[in-house]
Amino acid sequence: MQIWGYKRPEGRAGIRNHVLILPTCACASETCRVVSSQVKGTKNIIFNTGCSDVAANTEMSQRILTGFATNPNVYGVVIIGLGCETVGHAALRDKIKKMTSKPVVSYGIQEEGGTVKTAEKAIRAARKMVMDASLQQRELVDISNLLLGIECGGSDATSGIASNPAVGELSDLLVDLGASTIMSESIEWIGGEHVLAKRAASPALHNAIIRICERYEEHLKLAGQDCRAGQPTPGNKAGGLSTIDEKSLGCIRKGGTRPIVEVLDQAVKPSKTGAIVMDTAGYDISSVTSMVAAGCSAVIFTTGRGTPTGNAIAPVYKVTANENTYRRMEDNMDFDLSPIIKGTKTFKECGKELLEEMKDVCNGKMTKAEIYGFSDIAVDHICRFV
Repeated sequence: MQIWGYKRPEGRAGIRNHVLILPTCACASETCRVVSSQVKGTKNIIFNTGCSDVAANTEMSQRILTGFATNPNVYGVVIIGLGCETVGHAALRDKIKKMTSKPVVSYGIQEEGGTVKTAEKAIRAARKMVMDASLQQRELVDISNLLLGIECGGSDATSGIASNPAVGELSDLLVDLGASTIMSESIEWIGGEHVLAKRAASPALHNAIIRICERYEEHLKLAGQDCRAGQPTPGNKAGGLSTIDEKSLGCIRKGGTRPIVEVLDQAVKPSKTGAIVMDTAGYDISSVTSMVAAGCSAVIFTTGRGTPTGNAIAPVYKVTANENTYRRMEDNMDFDLSPIIKGTKTFKECGKELLEEMKDVCNGKMTKAEIYGFSDIAVDHICRFV
């Protein structure tokens, strides 16, 4: 199978061709928004960190920022920093330039003398990049260029028995075609981690999955917390999920059945091809942020209760098997999987339909979250700000 993509010199082809206006820290985010609002073809993100952090949090923030910049959906990057943050614009620019040959420029708000002077230079640079990007044409590339993030959020009783198995079927079909998928949300493996670990391609990967769940619970205990206080969420319970085990057994179905070839830390780029899992929070926006930073060029998102969420860099395609949710939130839902619940289609049939839908998204069909310009970002933290 082939898709139309934008070839990149460093590897996977992108399915979008954005110029990214990237802040180094929270204090530069609004200036990035101002710049992006003036240049069609750009995308900005609102970043909630980048300063007053311990080293581990800074390392995570840098992994997210460099991951966004090197995502295959990004043509070029305009970085805007403040000047007194932990990692300044010049240091971030140099780090990104060592990772990619994309055009990258940067400016500092304190150096330039404020938002207006910075924005003037950044707008001119972004305009030039958008003009250059517009000259690049889509080319036919193999579907193996696709790295698909798989996410769920606002789950209910239909998620584990219908939408997640259908997306799991999609994952299997993509892996069989040579593409790769990432399933994350490791806290939602707890109670079902022994089932997930059986899919591991090696004993080392099996043990890594089990250890991730143990480590997550130990981490929360050190802070005097228990994951069962937040999982299942109140919304999950109202939707019919009663225990974390029940939620986890449904959650892991969305990753399919193919052997797991790699286990990744948050926002780390894969080195293997196939079915991959990533250790992330169960908070869906944070999890999608990490998968896009790892290089996912599209995300499929299952939900039972409904969600409007989207991402600035990668299209987020939302599906539900709850007919009421699809009808009430058709403005946000991209695909109706309720025929599985009604018994008129199987999850395998729907998985094949989703493959065609994802092919269309890769070829340029916009998701509803993209059309609205939604750009949710959340960066996970090791501990409190300092």
